[in-house]
Amino acid sequence: MSEALKRRIAERVSRVDGELVALSNRLHDDPELGWREHRSSAAVAGLLAEHGFAVEQPYLGLETAFRAVLGSGDGFTVGFLAEYDALPGLGHACGHNLISAMSAGGAIALAEVAGELGIAVEVIGTPAEEGGGGKIELLERGAFRELDFALMAHPAPVDVAEARPFAVAHWHVRYDGRAAHAAAYPERGINANDAFLIAQLAISLLRQQLPAGVRVHGVQTRGGEAPNAIPERTEGRWYVRADTTEQLLELEERVLKCFEAGALATGAKLTVTPESKRYAEMRTDGEALELYRANALALGRDFDVDPVAASMNRASTDMGNVSQIVAAIHPYIGVGGEASNHQPAFAEACVGPVAEQTLRDGAIALAWTALDVALGRSAAASLPSGSSGNETAP
Repeated sequence: MSEALKRRIAERVSRVDGELVALSNRLHDDPELGWREHRSSAAVAGLLAEHGFAVEQPYLGLETAFRAVLGSGDGFTVGFLAEYDALPGLGHACGHNLISAMSAGGAIALAEVAGELGIAVEVIGTPAEEGGGGKIELLERGAFRELDFALMAHPAPVDVAEARPFAVAHWHVRYDGRAAHAAAYPERGINANDAFLIAQLAISLLRQQLPAGVRVHGVQTRGGEAPNAIPERTEGRWYVRADTTEQLLELEERVLKCFEAGALATGAKLTVTPESKRYAEMRTDGEALELYRANALALGRDFDVDPVAASMNRASTDMGNVSQIVAAIHPYIGVGGEASNHQPAFAEACVGPVAEQTLRDGAIALAWTALDVALGRSAAASLPSGSSGNETAP
């Protein structure tokens, strides 16, 4: 039965291929930043509505979030997650246009057979993944808890089945000093730029004593207005990453002391504001991941890749927070080429013939995996109490 259902799923993806490519290209050509993805979220939700999904938007009070549902799900509810926010100045250089199209395609294809199996299919549109923590906001408002399984696939240079993202904290950092003429009255100023320089130097020195794998990085977004005016205000955005949330909490204290050092040395006032809730590490469902791997291999995908190219699987994602409460996978699927995520060339790689094949493969692999998981859970539920399903007859 499984193979016949999978053929129908693949045929369904083939029939909607043009619509999925058009959706991906539309999002790619009209990138919108986190929390402002009004046209993008409407386009994804609109396609699902055309294919029979009941759409709720806004969802849980978030304007650019949505929930699309097909089926009752008395037995099993699967949720495909869609991301559609772009990067400032880089457009869809992380491939979220493909994420949306793959999730929509996988859900539409799985819906082809869902009614026969008692499966409910959902797509949850999640805004502001690029540092805004949209999934965390949805979690705190009650989303995802009806799901038995959640999944999505993320574009990368190459295929990597297992996501191992860092836990991460996102900060906005600001120093307030006092302006003064840099030549005539320098003694009257408090140099907010010096405070930032001291903090960055302290962080650079701290890196020598940090555990392997920890990441601390950021940019200064405002450094001053004129060379003959002592900077009154400086600002920046900084990320702190670690393997686990527990390790992240310990690391945060050490990094904050570096920023405090800048304030102490210059007399500037320091303000650190979280830009989102902390992203958690990923808790991958191992059985589901192996099913995805087998399905991707059956489609001709290749996991024998260069380890350096495969390191996108360490990128942080708020899908980690979802995985703490719902069985989940977050595989990476390759679009080829030499470019890596968050580069202009990667945005270019997320459209065109190769990207379109990645879209088709991703939609099919996700739907097949959701089907396998649902069938496996259904079979396990039907076993007599105490039976593992592995017994042999006497």
